Amino acid sequence: MLYIVPTPVGNLEDITLRALRILKEVDLILAEDTRTSSVLLKHYDVHTPLKSHHKFNEHETSDEMAVRIAAGMSVALISDAGTPCISDPGFLLVRACVEKGVEIQCLPGATAFVPALVDSGLPNDRFYFEGFLPQKKGRQTRIKQLAELTHTMIIYESPFRLVKTLEQLAEFMGNNRRASVSREISKLHEDTQRGTLEELIVHFKQTPPKGEIVLIVEGIKD
Repeated sequence: MLYIVPTPVGNLEDITLRALRILKEVDLILAEDTRTSSVLLKHYDVHTPLKSHHKFNEHETSDEMAVRIAAGMSVALISDAGTPCISDPGFLLVRACVEKGVEIQCLPGATAFVPALVDSGLPNDRFYFEGFLPQKKGRQTRIKQLAELTHTMIIYESPFRLVKTLEQLAEFMGNNRRASVSREISKLHEDTQRGTLEELIVHFKQTPPKGEIVLIVEGIKD
């Protein structure tokens, strides 16, 4: 069995009882960064063996690991924070397990974009998850395409690129497009700023952002 186990995006209490039970029962935990995951596991007295599984080695190790799971090993996959496969490693392993007929269970749990979307105050009956925008090649083309969407958009961004991204969005979507920026979700200094793209640009130029960011952008009016 392969278990996909969400882990807290900030507050260590944001983990389910089922997730903790599985992490203690499986034969092996695959972690995006064993150093980061060790903090969580130590906090909850989990002593299951850890092995690295990240974007730099998953192409080489996913098939081999799927074979081991098919042979009877029980494995839990976790990322540094949130749900694996959502802008984090995991898809290649899941695909390899599907191809080999391995049973997969994905547990419900923490995902950064859900609280950011709800907190935004923007329509959330329909939304589009973009994740991280291309950093260079194809970035402007992608933003032009997003500018035509009627759905509320979810974008992950680095604090170092936030102002630039807001300016690029304003260039193609207009200064008055509404948006929100959520930082450090579920952590001590959690914060959400709401307003037009222009207002958010002014705010974050005056107050440089820190921490992990989820950007929510209003879709174009029908």
